[in-house]
Amino acid sequence: MDSRAGRQPRAALLVASALGLGYLPIAPGTWGSLGGVGLYLALEWGIPTLGHWAAGHPWSPGSFSFVLAYILVCLVVALVGVWAAGVVARHLHRSDPGVVVIDEVSGQLITFLGLAPLNWQYLLAGFLLFRALDIWKPFPARQVESWPGGLGIMADDWFAGAYAALLLWGVRFLIGS
Repeated sequence: MDSRAGRQPRAALLVASALGLGYLPIAPGTWGSLGGVGLYLALEWGIPTLGHWAAGHPWSPGSFSFVLAYILVCLVVALVGVWAAGVVARHLHRSDPGVVVIDEVSGQLITFLGLAPLNWQYLLAGFLLFRALDIWKPFPARQVESWPGGLGIMADDWFAGAYAALLLWGVRFLIGS
């Protein structure tokens, strides 16, 4: 038997709970989504400043450099999320524990992919669209929940995020702003 079997997987719990948001008592998934909005805002507001300082050239939301960095962050959150969600699910002996909200963070980030910079209306619309689609789980989101381990926990939120992004892109195209 593994000598670590009784130990808490602290790093996985920290990541899977989105730095503790998954432990909030009411609607942890909503808090996880808000964590995704917060991470988006940190990137939109922080990367341009860091970009000016480090690269010596303008780096604004919507620029190629920002989009590339944003995609990288989305991939890292997704990959680390699959690992953490799987570890926590095994540790807690549950297929999709409520404390795991990194899937909502990841899906929420996908919602905003390619839309920077965003005003508060698009942020709110993206948040509400993602939450609605994450709850509704349109095809094939519900079906991918049956995938094994962390992949199944994360994948349904990726589909919800992709659908929400498509809807936001459509709105932005129709409105023109």
